[in-house]
Amino acid sequence: MTKLKLGPIANEKPVKVTVELPAALHRDLIDYGRLLAEGGAPIEPAKLVVPMLERFIATDRGFAKARRTSS
Repeated sequence: MTKLKLGPIANEKPVKVTVELPAALHRDLIDYGRLLAEGGAPIEPAKLVVPMLERFIATDRGFAKARRTSS
């Protein structure tokens, strides 16, 4: 069984999370939001975090394999 750093999360309601980002990462998120908007209004960094984390989890093969084998 793979031991993950996170334990089960019981509450499935949306949770507001406050994080501090390194300045370089924040600049990258600003640029990413600008590029993703394709000339429209830039997407603010906070709006990018959830979809990026969802995409990361969805495409992490090691995580998917560990999840399948732990069931």
